[in-house]
Amino acid sequence: MKKIFLSLIIYFISLSSSYSLIEVDITRGNLDPLPIAVSPLHVDIKSTAHEGVKVKDLGSNISSIIERNFKNTGLFNPLKKEAFVQKPDIAHLKPRFEDWRLIKAQALVTGKILVKDGKLKVEFRLWDLTAAKEMTALAFTTTPSNWRRVAHIISDKIYERLTGEEGYFDTRIIYVAESGPKDQRVKKLGIMDQDGANTKYLTLGNELVLTPRFNPTNQMVTYLSYFRNMPRVYLLDIETGVQEVVGNFPGMTFAPRFSPDGKKIIMSFAEDGNSDIYTMDLETRVVERITNHSSIDTSPSFSPDGKYIVFNSDRSGLQQIYVMRSDGSSVKRITFGKGIYGTPVWSPRGDLIAFTKVRKGRFYIGVMRTDGSGERLLTENFYQEAPSWSPNGRVLVFYRETKAGAKGEGFSASLWSIDITGYNERKLTTKTDASDPSWSSLLSK
Repeated sequence: MKKIFLSLIIYFISLSSSYSLIEVDITRGNLDPLPIAVSPLHVDIKSTAHEGVKVKDLGSNISSIIERNFKNTGLFNPLKKEAFVQKPDIAHLKPRFEDWRLIKAQALVTGKILVKDGKLKVEFRLWDLTAAKEMTALAFTTTPSNWRRVAHIISDKIYERLTGEEGYFDTRIIYVAESGPKDQRVKKLGIMDQDGANTKYLTLGNELVLTPRFNPTNQMVTYLSYFRNMPRVYLLDIETGVQEVVGNFPGMTFAPRFSPDGKKIIMSFAEDGNSDIYTMDLETRVVERITNHSSIDTSPSFSPDGKYIVFNSDRSGLQQIYVMRSDGSSVKRITFGKGIYGTPVWSPRGDLIAFTKVRKGRFYIGVMRTDGSGERLLTENFYQEAPSWSPNGRVLVFYRETKAGAKGEGFSASLWSIDITGYNERKLTTKTDASDPSWSSLLSK
């Protein structure tokens, strides 16, 4: 996948929130989605043809992706274009605010594009229709083939301006693509844009792959694979396709993850019925043992500042969640509720830990504060696990197995997402069955 080069020019300083009458309440899920109009971006008549890109359709295609991004958040209600009165080119220069207010819109997105000399130049503006003011205006230049990413970047800028939080649209999700019967599953690495577009497969499927995880600082991935029935931890650079073996480890290896600075991998090794947590420095390949206990310690995840590690352990009898310092000291149990807890993952904002909980045969995805208080169960099913955070800590993606076939004799694995408020649960579209998702950081940072 080609990297995008953006030449970003800020034409107008964003108005401070004190001048804006629009407020998007991000704490309430999708109870009151903001009515927003996304006008098709006007295509400048001086635009020239570009190989592989239908220039005349770019304006409507980009606006359609922005609309879908907003709709999928549950925070916005994109209005139907059939109700729009003003033409895109005129609206971009100066909206007739009263016309847009008639269709109950509170915010308006306009823009124009020019394709010339092999470059795509995009301008967009966000308008506060209640205050009749421009909120922000940006322009940037890239190659025409990157038009989909342009739509995601615009969505991120608008989301951030309206909610006060960083967006998560210009991101990718890596996962295990699954096919075949349950006792003979073919599993390979799949990657797609967060909206399901641009699906690619990174392995051939001739070796079992598990638990792919993104590096928080770049487009590097670590994952577990079996070579001749022996577990190996791999590193894969998605941009270059270069793959390397981190190491061959004795016994069984589980759930490798990166440290927040991307310089270490943390994982658990199992040998002789016991499992402990280790880290490996990726530059020196020095391995350090973090826990040394007779129980099973696994599923480690760093806090975003790198000072703490959350993990699950059965040292209390049942599998529960624990937090310790990154050197293995000051181990503290944080879950005491009924049920079994697993797969803890620290939010990139540092305020919450996501987890899987099993109780009375039901699987739950939930969040809690980092001291274990404030537990909230967001969704339940007969089987679901492996939550992963969006880079802004707003949304969780996880996988769920559901019964398939007329008599429920088979099963299907699919990716789902849910807002941390517990609202806006939705299924993500993948070309195959899918499990073990991991969300990337913003590509444009």
